Amino acid sequence: MLKDIVHWLDEAKAEKLVTIDLKGKSSIGDFMVIATGGSDRHVGAIAEQLRRKIKEAGADHVRVEGLDTCDWVLVDTGDIIIHIFRAEVREFYNLEKMWSGERPADQTAH
Repeated sequence: MLKDIVHWLDEAKAEKLVTIDLKGKSSIGDFMVIATGGSDRHVGAIAEQLRRKIKEAGADHVRVEGLDTCDWVLVDTGDIIIHIFRAEVREFYNLEKMWSGERPADQTAH
């Protein structure tokens, strides 16, 4: 479904798409996709279109948060987490930097 989600985001004119593999980094999902919309209305429209297409593809549980302000909308399919931001909000939170780095090695106490 990851390939479809990226395609649907592209169809909705989302910008600066980034896919991050979360396997081995977190148990919250397998992949994270980050995208930018040109305005709060565009962010909301992208999220609604994506939610609809994911449900049409057969996903039972799609959770959407942030549609009230549309600065940052999260679409959660369970395995794939999609963040859709307005540009300045994306820049502020910089999730790519946070999640793209390698996980630090476990420290042992002495």
